[in-house]
Amino acid sequence: MIRRTTLCMTILSCVLAIASAPEAQQTLASPGSLLVHESFEDTSLASRGWYDGAPVIVEDPTAPDGSHVILWHWSQTGAISPDGGSVRLRLPPLEDVTIGYRLRLSSDWTWTQRGYHPHTFSLLTNLDPEYVGPGYTHLTTYAEVVDGVPRLALQDGRNVDPTHIDADEALWSEDGAVAGCNGDADGHGLGDCYRAGDNWLNAKVWQADRVLLGSPVAPDETTSWHEIRARFRLNSVADGVTHRDGVLQMWFDGELIIDVQNAVLRSARHSFMMFNQLFLGPYYGPGVEQPQSIWIDDIRVWASTPSTVTVPASWGQVKTRGANN
Repeated sequence: MIRRTTLCMTILSCVLAIASAPEAQQTLASPGSLLVHESFEDTSLASRGWYDGAPVIVEDPTAPDGSHVILWHWSQTGAISPDGGSVRLRLPPLEDVTIGYRLRLSSDWTWTQRGYHPHTFSLLTNLDPEYVGPGYTHLTTYAEVVDGVPRLALQDGRNVDPTHIDADEALWSEDGAVAGCNGDADGHGLGDCYRAGDNWLNAKVWQADRVLLGSPVAPDETTSWHEIRARFRLNSVADGVTHRDGVLQMWFDGELIIDVQNAVLRSARHSFMMFNQLFLGPYYGPGVEQPQSIWIDDIRVWASTPSTVTVPASWGQVKTRGANN
């Protein structure tokens, strides 16, 4: 049994401390109904619900699933986005969703060393347009690795009540944002809050207790793929009251490294909020110091159990690479 404790390091983040870690990679059980299994064996992505982008697909003899992968290559010093850029995938409305993917870094990969970026995988909701930018929405959740440390984060800047900025943590109300600027919605800290032009932006972060992807990459790791899974379950809302029962979980190579069972991701004001979009948005804010690459493969999306949403029986078949996967 792995014992876990949650430690609030600052008002900006909570770190999940693992008292003991497994010696070998674990095999994860299926977290629910598989909706998506994408391994990029062809370029007919639009037929499987992908849109707003054309990722670079390359053949890779090390691919963990099939023989092709997505290549995110920052080809020039100072580049913020890689060649090919972002792409989105439509999802049915979901309250409880798990995403999984495999990742490999180039041997010369370097992190920002600034405590933020690169962004990679996000979930967006039905309260925002299908082409919305992820940085200012009613809710964006992030599953990513920053400075070698896997983490989960969320922002809901569009929900900020500008008349109650920096409210005392005990004064959070249903009219405020949950990720910062309007008080502590769930006991996990006030979150970050800052002004960007005319808008207030916020963020709340949970991260692992240690570096799991070092930089530079060790020679024996240059062909190693790592499996990342992240689960986000929206908290419940009943009779106009927000409940602190949202779930955020993250696994790295089979090890549960973040486990939060009492978060708030939406308020009663947005009780009809549902996840409906997966966004692959590689973004290295400060610009890379040198050309470098990330390879992505074996993307999966599950409707986690339990779910109050009925998923059409045909949905997974539309998105699945092969009938036996």
